[in-house]
Amino acid sequence: MDALSTDISAVRLWAASALAQMAAVSYAEVVKAVPPLITALRTDSIPAVRSNCAWSLGEICRELPSNVVYAGAIDALIESFAEDEDLGVREDAKAALLKVGDPRALQLIEELELEGWF
Repeated sequence: MDALSTDISAVRLWAASALAQMAAVSYAEVVKAVPPLITALRTDSIPAVRSNCAWSLGEICRELPSNVVYAGAIDALIESFAEDEDLGVREDAKAALLKVGDPRALQLIEELELEGWF
């Protein structure tokens, strides 16, 4: 988790992917992993790192109950899908949301696509 915010971009890239494995460890570890992933998804300067954060959040959300941690992760993915300046990050956020199948996110994706947003 520290590497995601403090290390060089190559390490941050792998750290983001590695945090997806927290879902297999324990719920307590997932709760610790989600905030740094959200922060990096919103602020990292490297699009590939943000993309890996989106993927990891999607993997983690598939294992989470619908609670405040889940909702925060979904909100961050929706925000990235709608607002990230990098098309690849937006696509990865969308793919993560589709994989999770969150009804609110699916509705938003459908509405934006009907409006020709993407």
